[in-house]
Amino acid sequence: MPEPAHDALKAELKRLIVDTLRMEDVRPEEIVDDAPLFGEGLGLDSVDALELVVALEKTYGIEIEDEEVGRTAFASIEALADFVRQKRPRP
Repeated sequence: MPEPAHDALKAELKRLIVDTLRMEDVRPEEIVDDAPLFGEGLGLDSVDALELVVALEKTYGIEIEDEEVGRTAFASIEALADFVRQKRPRP
């Protein structure tokens, strides 16, 4: 059974991607949770990745240590939500 907080985080991340990258032709709810964000999935590129890293660090107070970590974290919305949930500072 999906966790409501996890679903809410995925929805937030979809909105963050659409807003940060000014994707006027994509609605957040159209982004599939387990689809690749780069390449044939959502079609993001390395410039998009840099913008998203900055937005994630600013919004969630997390640090993406290196390219390999980023590649894993940005595999899909599902992977990104798991990463943010693990790395986000606890209140």
